[in-house]
Amino acid sequence: MSPASVRLRRGIVVAAAVGALVVPLAGATAAPQSPPGSLAAAGRSSPSPSPSPSGGVVELTPAVQRQLDDAVQQVMKEAGVPGVSVGVWTPDKGEYVKSFGVADKNTGRPMTPDLYLRIGSETKTFTVTALLQLVDQGKVGLDDTIGKYVEGVPNGDRITLRQLAGMRSGLFNYSQDEAFFKALTSDPQRHFSPQELLDYAFKHPVLFPPGEKFYYCNTNLILLGLVVEKMSGQQLAGYIHDHILEPAGLDHTSFPAGAEFPDPHAQGYTDQTATGQVEDTADWNPSWAWAAGAMISQLQDLRVWARTVATGQLPDGDRMVSEATQKQRLATPPTSIPGAGYGLGIFDVQGWIGHNGSLPGYESLTVYLPSAQATLVVMLNTDINYKGQEPSTVFGDAITRIISPDHVFDLPAEPAAH
Repeated sequence: MSPASVRLRRGIVVAAAVGALVVPLAGATAAPQSPPGSLAAAGRSSPSPSPSPSGGVVELTPAVQRQLDDAVQQVMKEAGVPGVSVGVWTPDKGEYVKSFGVADKNTGRPMTPDLYLRIGSETKTFTVTALLQLVDQGKVGLDDTIGKYVEGVPNGDRITLRQLAGMRSGLFNYSQDEAFFKALTSDPQRHFSPQELLDYAFKHPVLFPPGEKFYYCNTNLILLGLVVEKMSGQQLAGYIHDHILEPAGLDHTSFPAGAEFPDPHAQGYTDQTATGQVEDTADWNPSWAWAAGAMISQLQDLRVWARTVATGQLPDGDRMVSEATQKQRLATPPTSIPGAGYGLGIFDVQGWIGHNGSLPGYESLTVYLPSAQATLVVMLNTDINYKGQEPSTVFGDAITRIISPDHVFDLPAEPAAH
């Protein structure tokens, strides 16, 4: 399998390949490492302030903000990131919202916090939220088998919706299939239907019995998207708009039907191409990721979503999902990566709850620290790895070493693909 096709499976910071630890997809027992090279020191260029005893986040003083500036720019320089926007918000320690670099390498147009970017696997948090709403409505049960809703699924009479949402189904990940990779990179504007994506997965045998282990898999979310459509009577994009985006006030978040991209947006840069050369992906069609990764957003919307998805509560105080269902969502069994667990479409890394996203040209990280009611959002316009590490993860590590030294977003680098 080519390294590029392996990388297409990415989309969270903790994930599992059977028998080997990879980021973002899990299975061995390697301990988390600091980001490679001098980036490990990005958050340590000056002594870190003592964390707040109330929640573990430091006050964002001018000195701390300068330290963040230095750390973010060091990661950018060494990882070769064209542009990045970072937001840190706390209720009583201040906030930090800045953009660095360029949104378009050809024109030099600067990166700004208001730009739209593709958010990849953060889409999973919306799809699973839709599923959980249907659970609250009594239309589906988390322990129903997928075979009740979708025919032709290997082990479909045994795999539950809970196991799909928790990445423990044992199904093959379609985005690791070589034929899929060739089809996508040979025609990035191509539209893929959900059934086509499942066909790539189902030609492979199941990897393990349902529930046996954690294995990050986009196929799971395609199936859950079909369940939402069948039981809600709406297309997935329409359901998410009506029942999630509108109630949460996420006016700058969308689920595109094809390659459309609202303005102003950042161009995206990837080396996941047929030639291996870096290309601009802004006009690539994300239908290949659908319920697993097709959505678009911007910094301020993700600020709102971080708290909403982590607490189940809307900004106006109403519930997005019930307290009982949210409690099940946040049950995050360990993934074999120390300090990291994955629940129902959501992870917990050293206390930071949320998800990240990665698809060709774009990465994002949206996490919430309940103990401090703090939010961190990172959005960037490349997915090109730095020494086996996703750049969003490197940023997350460097930033949290400064703002929450007791809750460092530390995850291991990805080993070489085989």
